[in-house]
Amino acid sequence: MKTIKGPGIFLAQFLGDESPFNSLESICKWAKSIGFEGVQIPTWATNYFDLKLAAESTDYAQQIKGQIKEWGLSITELSTHLQGQLVAVHPAYDEMFDGFAPSQYHKNPKARTEWAIQQLKYAAKASRNLGLEAVATFSGALLWHTVYPWPQRPAGLVDTGFNELANRWLPILNEYEENGVDLCYEIHPGEDLHDGVSYERFLKKVNNHARACLLYDPSHFVLQGMDYLSYIDYYHERIKMFHVKDAEFNPTGKQGVYGGYSDWIDRAGRFRSLGDGQVDFKAVFSKLAGYDFDSWAVMEWECAIKHPEQGAIEGAKFIADHIIRVTDKAFDDFASTGSNEELNRRILGLD
Repeated sequence: MKTIKGPGIFLAQFLGDESPFNSLESICKWAKSIGFEGVQIPTWATNYFDLKLAAESTDYAQQIKGQIKEWGLSITELSTHLQGQLVAVHPAYDEMFDGFAPSQYHKNPKARTEWAIQQLKYAAKASRNLGLEAVATFSGALLWHTVYPWPQRPAGLVDTGFNELANRWLPILNEYEENGVDLCYEIHPGEDLHDGVSYERFLKKVNNHARACLLYDPSHFVLQGMDYLSYIDYYHERIKMFHVKDAEFNPTGKQGVYGGYSDWIDRAGRFRSLGDGQVDFKAVFSKLAGYDFDSWAVMEWECAIKHPEQGAIEGAKFIADHIIRVTDKAFDDFASTGSNEELNRRILGLD
């Protein structure tokens, strides 16, 4: 077995205009000061990190890596969630998702998609230059508006959608193969890859591509009523990244999974700071350790109640307390009688 690395922190929810959140240096020093050992970098925040330059310049990539090391941290992974979302967008969501891309691509879905695909390819090369093993992303969605089968879906609609999704992602996945980096889809409502069945549909369409891996985040399964522990049993070979995020689901006679269009604070299912929700993280960390997961445990903070800085301070300790230093011996080794083939055969009555 292997020991999970951490705690890490996904920086996306903490970026801001005021110190210590307004530069890569100051936010990294803040993260280190409250107990984190690694940072997951959102690549769309160009004033913190230049993705294109990191892909094209090993000198820049090594400079960033060296600086973060000087600040006492490691880079856990790069995140391309927003760019991944834009690889596949149904026209109904065009205006809402335009804000994920630079202004020159607004109201031009084709150009926006091309930009997003190039961003994903840059992330593969940048990760190679940084010595990283995986990149986080979203799949995007062409079919999400049909997630509930009413009106009845025309025959073949889902197959057509997943064929197109695979056609868009295959060249990207091949780029990741060339660079020796895994691409990890966060299974997430709003994406065509939102549960195990939809992931398997996609995996089949991309010919079980070795780089089409998973970012495991149990919070999204709590909100769907899924078994987030047996999910690990099914997909542990593909899980290469881990977001430590908590959630709670408290359905009532008035609302359930769909939430009645309520704001986050009023939803039956909502994300919570670590330890405030319903995820059994002792079981999660134990199961991941049992399957030899040895990458980073990265806190993603999302909570409608608690202040993010309090959530971060508590989260660093929470993860550190849950990481299992795996054993290198059996607990009952003290009672071992030793073994050899002659003894084994006698015990089994074979001689």
